[in-house]
Amino acid sequence: MNPNINLAPIEGSKTDRPFGRLLKFWRGVHSQSQEKLAYALQSSPRHISRLENGRVHPSKEMVEGIAQALSLGERDTYHLMISAGYVPVTKGADFHAPQLKWLRKAMTLTLRAMDPYPATLMDSSSNILMVNRGWVGFYQNIIPTESLNRVSNHFDFLFSHQGDGNFMGGWQDTLSVILMSLQQAALLSGDPEKQAMLNRLITSPNVPADWQQRGAKLEPMASFRIQVEFKGELEKFFNVSQTVGALGPNAFVSEPQLTVNTLYPEDENLDLAALIEGELKHPLLFY
Repeated sequence: MNPNINLAPIEGSKTDRPFGRLLKFWRGVHSQSQEKLAYALQSSPRHISRLENGRVHPSKEMVEGIAQALSLGERDTYHLMISAGYVPVTKGADFHAPQLKWLRKAMTLTLRAMDPYPATLMDSSSNILMVNRGWVGFYQNIIPTESLNRVSNHFDFLFSHQGDGNFMGGWQDTLSVILMSLQQAALLSGDPEKQAMLNRLITSPNVPADWQQRGAKLEPMASFRIQVEFKGELEKFFNVSQTVGALGPNAFVSEPQLTVNTLYPEDENLDLAALIEGELKHPLLFY
């Protein structure tokens, strides 16, 4: 495709468009004139000018070419792509790679600080990477050890009967919102892994048949209320998720994209300290 093709002609001045502002900014950072950048892209200074003032919209190939010509790193390339309305294709990052030892240490300390509240660390596909002692202590009295040791995906666990089993009223709406968020992520990214996870979760008997309609009416939240068995009684908890990632727009596309999920008792007098006493073992417990 010719990168100079104007995919979306725009009448009038559109200098408020973020792509043009970013393009002009990065040209300044790298001391590149419109003429020099145009030459590198086999384009014209006039076209670069029209991109900057928003009179034309760049093709995806043009955005990628600009990022390469200006030697932008991964973070800044993603910002440029997002500003032009394109979803960046991110490279997966191995959380267990040697160069991320510092991050694993930081996440271990984070989960330890959450004790005795049950907490997990998961990646962008909701695979559980780490758990804390509170999580193991909380679930080992509810779920057989062999089954608990096989738990590896947060959403699979959440949607299953063995996970947070007895739920409060409105739980079907919560599952619908989660599924709708996954559906949007799968459609935007085209990631087959996300689509496969969605297809798997939809088969859960807890999912209502009208989950799409329910999810369309509700906005996603970083926390929701659930009811879980604790010491033989059903207790109310807040299920809270916190994103660990890059700052700014890249928080949603950077890898590894991590989330810490924690259960907090609604009753402040509910003492969970006993959960972390004694010897606790789990394949994903690292301290």
